Amino acid sequence: MPLPKPGQQADETKEGSWAPTHQKQDKIPYRQIRASYDSETITVYQAYNEEIASQAVLHQKLNASPLFKPSRMTWIKPSWCWMMYRAGYSYKDRNQARILALKMRQCDFVRLLERAVLTTEWAALAADAGGSGGQLDGPAPAADTEGSAAKPRAAHVKVQWDPERSPNLGRLDHRSIQIGVPPGPLQADWVERWIVGIEDVTERARGLKAALDASPESSWQALLEQGLLLDEREFTVPEELRSVLGMD
Repeated sequence: MPLPKPGQQADETKEGSWAPTHQKQDKIPYRQIRASYDSETITVYQAYNEEIASQAVLHQKLNASPLFKPSRMTWIKPSWCWMMYRAGYSYKDRNQARILALKMRQCDFVRLLERAVLTTEWAALAADAGGSGGQLDGPAPAADTEGSAAKPRAAHVKVQWDPERSPNLGRLDHRSIQIGVPPGPLQADWVERWIVGIEDVTERARGLKAALDASPESSWQALLEQGLLLDEREFTVPEELRSVLGMD
């Protein structure tokens, strides 16, 4: 069965025809984190220009190039297909010409989520911050005495859920998480210590587009076997984070 065409809404009843093998039998939850991960690390994606990406891969430091701007929020995505949509398979513009796979330790990925504020709540929380001039800044949140996540007031990682995309960028019914790492001490830690591997995956992105251009009806399994898609599985977060992330 063909994949949805770009811009076409996926038919919910046909979701299993393109979904990863392990999710074919069940409807994918509306909000679920799906990612490529192993026993210790998880992979997220972001696109950069040629200079930033080349230096990042060479030195295995995202900020190796002086063109990297630590004053800007960086949005990372664990979904390969959503990264394809955002960067147009790396062809969208020169600032997204190279796609990097950033490997993080799972514990650090969860630490980002512990600081999360949904974008739908950001304005209200920023206004409520009062004394900080409406900015959600401050020290890293600490767990309370019962080990639950910190209060949203102390968090300053933005999280939003956007429609997930099929390999050929069709809009699907369930959502994909985007995580905004803010400028400041947290981003410095993320860049310097929390990213443990950087790989240029631009050719995989372009190979996926070429394969779909040549054969628009390619199945998920066929693209997976060609190494153009990854086996993204549900990444389970601590129960106390589900409500923070709007997953319940």
